[in-house]
Amino acid sequence: MAWIPVAVTLGFAGLAVLAYCSFRLYLGVRRFGRELERTKRRLVPKQSALRDELTYLQGAQSSQPPGDGVRSS
Repeated sequence: MAWIPVAVTLGFAGLAVLAYCSFRLYLGVRRFGRELERTKRRLVPKQSALRDELTYLQGAQSSQPPGDGVRSS
C-alpha cells in the first residue's frame, strides 16, 4: 500500500513540471509576439516606400512606346 502515496506524489510532481513548462512556453510566445509586432512596425514604412517605388517604375515603364527593344549592332 506504500505505492499509492508514491504514485500520487509522482503524479503531482509531473503536473508541476508540466505547469512550469507551460508557463515558460506562454512567456516565450508573448515575447515572440512582441518581437513580431516591433518588427512589423519597423518594416511597414519601408514596405510602403518599396510599393510606391514599384508603382513609379511600372508607370515609367508603361509610358514608353512599345518597340523592338534593344538591338545590338
